[in-house]
Amino acid sequence: MKYYLIVGEASGDLHASHLMRSLKEHDPQAQFRFFGGDLMTAVAGTRVRHYRELAYMGFVPVLMHLPAILRNMRQCKQDISQWRPDVVILVDYPGFNLSVARYVRRHHVCPVYYYISPKLWAWKEYRIKNIKRDVDELFSILPFEVDFFQKKHHYPIHYVGNPTASEVRQWLADHGRQAPASLSDDSLQTSERPVIALLAGSRRQEIKDNLPAMLQATAHLADRYDVVVAGAPGIEPEYYARYMSDAAARLVTDQTYPLLACATAALVTSGTATLEACMFGVPQVVCYETPLPRLIGFLKRHFINVRWVSLVNLIADREVVPELVADSFSVSNIRSQLDDILAGSRRQQMLQDYQEVHRRLGDSHAPDTAARLMIRLLKSPNRA
Repeated sequence: MKYYLIVGEASGDLHASHLMRSLKEHDPQAQFRFFGGDLMTAVAGTRVRHYRELAYMGFVPVLMHLPAILRNMRQCKQDISQWRPDVVILVDYPGFNLSVARYVRRHHVCPVYYYISPKLWAWKEYRIKNIKRDVDELFSILPFEVDFFQKKHHYPIHYVGNPTASEVRQWLADHGRQAPASLSDDSLQTSERPVIALLAGSRRQEIKDNLPAMLQATAHLADRYDVVVAGAPGIEPEYYARYMSDAAARLVTDQTYPLLACATAALVTSGTATLEACMFGVPQVVCYETPLPRLIGFLKRHFINVRWVSLVNLIADREVVPELVADSFSVSNIRSQLDDILAGSRRQQMLQDYQEVHRRLGDSHAPDTAARLMIRLLKSPNRA
């Protein structure tokens, strides 16, 4: 069968690449065409556009790049029509992907499957009408989404397990816990000191907003700890150098899992990385700066649908890790929370609470479960 996949960022590239491998295993004749990244390209098929040409975050960046975004969207829709896949598989990235879904549905091209559903429970819940209208099957990776979609909105979905949990478990099975010396870099001196990992996001805007405060909050620890910044895929080292030139920290690129495997603690920008830190058993402080912090803080407390921003707390449905977001985001607050973890007063409780998150996620291998289910649905005589 012919599979057309669309992702918009590095985490989507990772998850989609694993899904593609599982689809190939269960469908040896699988053909792939995609908007994606290097990891998907390494699996198979034809890349039409790299996700870096799509990944703009925030009102101003989107507005500045609107002609390119619209051009890419037109190309994607035309390419799908010309290639005539058996299914279009969307991976998160709802602003772009829901427009594609509507086009595919209106032109009766093929079924539309959504792998890693949009986070409608957090914002833009009105998009549920688009999902119901344009998406044939939705594959969820977060257990609490089942109640949101099925009970609240009467839209049946498939919970297939969590790919991040599957990926971390597999990585640990293959590599085990690595010592800090494994984080060697030809241009950097490797230290035997305990490691503090800084994961400031996968987009330039996130790095710009969060990394300077993270570096300031860890400066007083540089004589006792090895402070290591995780370089995100697709972000050149020169970009990090803008913020790290005077910092007592070093950068490692494309080594996030080895870094977390040996880290003592982490400062993490909210996103998939918070769950990765949890799966590796690394106590963490979630840090996310926002514009207009007082206003956002007020809205978060009184109007936004969810109490938490980190996946760890959302899955546990309580505060497992501290979240410093909007008006609580400050260098002094980050430093204080990190010191509490390093001193041990919160460390053991957080590690115990992580076990509840592991239990709720289950042990299903998400890409394989999703791939087998997708193929079965596509082969069904009653398929959409």
